[in-house]
This record gives sequence, structure tokens and C-alpha cells, in this order.
Amino acid sequence: MYIDKAKEVGFPQDKIEKAIQKGTGEGSEGVIYDDSTYEGFGPFGIQIMVDTLTDNKNRTVAELRKLFEDVGGNMGDEGSVAWNFDLKGLIVIKCGHMEKSDKFGKDDKFVKDDTEEVMLNIMEIEGILDIQETTLNGTPGLEIYTDYRDWGKVRDEINRLGYVVREAGIIKEAKTYKELEGKDLEKAEEALEKLEENEDVQGVWSNLKEI
Repeated sequence: MYIDKAKEVGFPQDKIEKAIQKGTGEGSEGVIYDDSTYEGFGPFGIQIMVDTLTDNKNRTVAELRKLFEDVGGNMGDEGSVAWNFDLKGLIVIKCGHMEKSDKFGKDDKFVKDDTEEVMLNIMEIEGILDIQETTLNGTPGLEIYTDYRDWGKVRDEINRLGYVVREAGIIKEAKTYKELEGKDLEKAEEALEKLEENEDVQGVWSNLKEI
């Protein structure tokens, strides 16, 4: 799924292979990767959680601390903002299925399905909290939210139904949001982007309200 997404945006094949090797540990004998989440505050007090994967935890912590300071914020202690975030599962699908090509070597064809019909079929799956309509490159899609403990089971059921899954994972969703406007909003968004650019960062979550 992620290889297909990387190819869609033109990610170089050699970097895709390097990312796979890093994830599987291939060619990194003796290297141990640490999976951690850090908390802090950004510009104007927005709350931020940062998921990381690194082979050097001390380096990552030092870089994140400096990044937080550079954007006008600071790293916080464990639990300083986590209380305001819920763990949920998110599965994003295209409303359609893949049809096998009848010619050898040809790509399978995507066939659109009726959005309401897809939604009705998905709603029958146990463990779903909410479903929202979205658009994926002009194609109707659905964002499906689950309890974080059920997302794998729900994802498997959706795959069994044959719908095209474009994203599936655990998210951290804020319970209460902070709303900013104008240049304040731009500064906060730039801060989040700078954190996302760090090579050890896997995900950045905040309580900044999207407008």
C-alpha cells in the first residue's frame, strides 16, 4: 500500500528500497531501532505529539528539543499533552474495487462502486466508530474511524469485501482544539512542517484546528 502511494508521488525507487531495508532491518546487523513518542508545545501553545523511529535515541531527542525551541515552543514531560489525545484506528478507502486484467502483463483496472452502497456494506462491520466521506485524487472515498484495538480486524474485513485500502494505521486525535488565524496559523503550520521534515519522525499530531 505504501509502496504504491510512494510511486504515485514520484518517490525514487532506490529510496523506496532503502526505506524497506530500514524497516525490515536488512543490511543493518546489530542496529536496534527505537519506537518512541514525544510531547511538547508549539507556537501559541498548540499541543504536539511526535512519533519517531530511530537507531540513535539520544540524537533524535536532541534534534527534537532544538526543533521545538526553533519554532517557538518547547518539549514537555511525558503526559503533558497526551491527556488531550485519543488513540484511534483510521482506514481510508477508495469507493471501488480492482478488476483483474484479462491480458497478461497489463495492470488491473479500478472500477468505481456506488458510495452509498459501499458505506452501507462497511457499516455492518463491528468495531467502526465513524465514517466520513472524502475524495482521493478525484475519486470518492471514505475515512473509517475505529477503536485502536479494532482497526486491524476492521481493515481485514474491508479487504475481504474487496475495496481498495489507501491508508490504514493508528492516529492520535485531539479531544479539544486550538483555533488560530492569519499569520499565527501560518506560523503554527510551518512549525508542524519543520517537525515532519526530520528523518526520524514518523508522524506529527497536534490540536491545531484545521480551517
